[in-house]
Amino acid sequence: MSDSAGGVQFTSLLDNDVIGRIERMRLNPSRRLTNRSHGEHLAGKGGTSTEFSDYRDYVPGDDVRYVDWNIFSRLNRPYLKLYQHEEEMHVAILVDASTSMLFENKLLRARQLAAAFGIMGFMNYERVSVHVAHQADGEPRVMPPCTGRINFKRMFEFLESIEGGGDAPIESSIEAMLRRHRGRGIAIILSDFLSMGNVQRAMNMLFSAGLETFAIQILGPSEIEPEVTGDLRFVDSETGGTLDISSAGDLLGLYHELRLSYEDELALICRQRNGRFMVLNSTDSVEWLLFDALVRRGWIQ
Repeated sequence: MSDSAGGVQFTSLLDNDVIGRIERMRLNPSRRLTNRSHGEHLAGKGGTSTEFSDYRDYVPGDDVRYVDWNIFSRLNRPYLKLYQHEEEMHVAILVDASTSMLFENKLLRARQLAAAFGIMGFMNYERVSVHVAHQADGEPRVMPPCTGRINFKRMFEFLESIEGGGDAPIESSIEAMLRRHRGRGIAIILSDFLSMGNVQRAMNMLFSAGLETFAIQILGPSEIEPEVTGDLRFVDSETGGTLDISSAGDLLGLYHELRLSYEDELALICRQRNGRFMVLNSTDSVEWLLFDALVRRGWIQ
């Protein structure tokens, strides 16, 4: 996508020059062999060889170069040709939009990162879907799987329309996403992971579905380094539950110990399932996250 002559901003989430840099990057899963010259992901079932393997139904947004036009002319229905050694990687992005994500710009960072990861998927002919979790008793909003840069605008508008609010636990949101998901690839989970539920079960389900987990815990600066003293009442933003604390400053050491222990637990759960995990501060710049932190960690290249 090139910069428009009139200098029109493509999306409110990312500057045009940032989008231009992202377009030259790619996701770097650890469980795929990659044909670097074509930007496609190879595995036991796929790639860019000329040995025909199978057909699948065409889905709006697929690359029309792979449509079998002979079949289309006979059946008036489009099918995509698949080739031996070619596996189309699916990039499934889950954005936690529950009420706790409204705190200190966490949801904004999640939407910006979702846009960046989506661009990388589209530019490398991957299938990209976006799932947004709000209410615990409802299904996530979904941008269905699609491919190709033609879907940039569709994704930007979908992400820009996200409004936070709700009590959806991240583990329930992952399970709800998997009820709709098909295909192997990467699951990118953007959440504060502030949940009392069984995250391990959800991560097991991602692994069993053939998805490599890229989990990013987004925390606000006051969640990382809280400054509290005296007697306080804490109110859960999602459940409304309260907890009265006396001499809160005395509990800061315990809070840090528990927070770091939880981070270590999440990292171990992901690592044991061939996934990845990192924590970021919602005040960290998007440019630093994309072009420095994630590159140094080997998540993108």
